[in-house]
Amino acid sequence: MQMPADLRYTKDHEWVRLEADGTVTMGITDFAQGSLGDIVYVELPGAGTAVSHGSRCGSVESTKSVSDLYAAVSGDVVAKNDALDSQPELVNQDAYGQGWMLRIQPTSADLSHLMDATAYAAHVDAAGH
Repeated sequence: MQMPADLRYTKDHEWVRLEADGTVTMGITDFAQGSLGDIVYVELPGAGTAVSHGSRCGSVESTKSVSDLYAAVSGDVVAKNDALDSQPELVNQDAYGQGWMLRIQPTSADLSHLMDATAYAAHVDAAGH
């Protein structure tokens, strides 16, 4: 299970990467995609949609279930990964790369409320995963 050290994580298994332009890229973790199984559909908000930290901002449907996607930060969506409309399996193949889901212009660049890779690994272990 991959947990890149340069990312930040939520307890709900989303990841965030702070980009050079001040936006954040968000997706679900390798652990999450592995738990879900084969992803068949991803529902994401379009550019211009305001999202709030911890609130539902989409869903991921797999052959096993449908899971909500929660905003890791508050801000405005500046882009969604349109490739997932026709290739949702990219999330399974490359959760931290081609399988990204949203780019958000955050209201704050402070990501300290999110876990680093070490804390996220401990969170996954503590949950018995």
